[in-house]
Amino acid sequence: MNGNVDVDMNTGTETAGTAASRDVPPVERWELRPAEAADAGRIAELRAVVMRPDLERLGRYDEDRVRRRLYDSFSTLYTSVILVDGRFAGSVTVRPVAGGRLLEHFYLAPHLQGRGLGSAVLGAVLDRAAAEGETVRLAVLRGSAARRLYERHGFVMESEDAVDVLMVRAPR
Repeated sequence: MNGNVDVDMNTGTETAGTAASRDVPPVERWELRPAEAADAGRIAELRAVVMRPDLERLGRYDEDRVRRRLYDSFSTLYTSVILVDGRFAGSVTVRPVAGGRLLEHFYLAPHLQGRGLGSAVLGAVLDRAAAEGETVRLAVLRGSAARRLYERHGFVMESEDAVDVLMVRAPR
């Protein structure tokens, strides 16, 4: 299981050097549309860009594997494309699993991070899960700034290993 979000490059966590510190306005208008098979390549490339710093820090970056992991688990049934002003801005996958849902492949284009978009998309996903009484789980890379975003939205650590922190959020 590897539903990583790398905010330093995938979600709107405010860190030094992000849009929030550059006086860039928040992203207020966005939408989700169902993913199509043709979106897989664009999402795989975004994944490679946003995850690279954390994967390199962990000594786990592999140019081919980072993309292959997306292709191996890509599903148009569970993936949504995030659009800002009608343009590709990222993706999020919410897959049903035993005991709830798995949040994975949540990536935002680097120029849109730190502007509240990741928090807004995550909030919408979590509101839907909570309305249906579903627990949400995810994995985030150890040391990733994305963990703070998840914690702000009520996720707590369930377990961890040398690479991933597994987090869970019960419905509210």
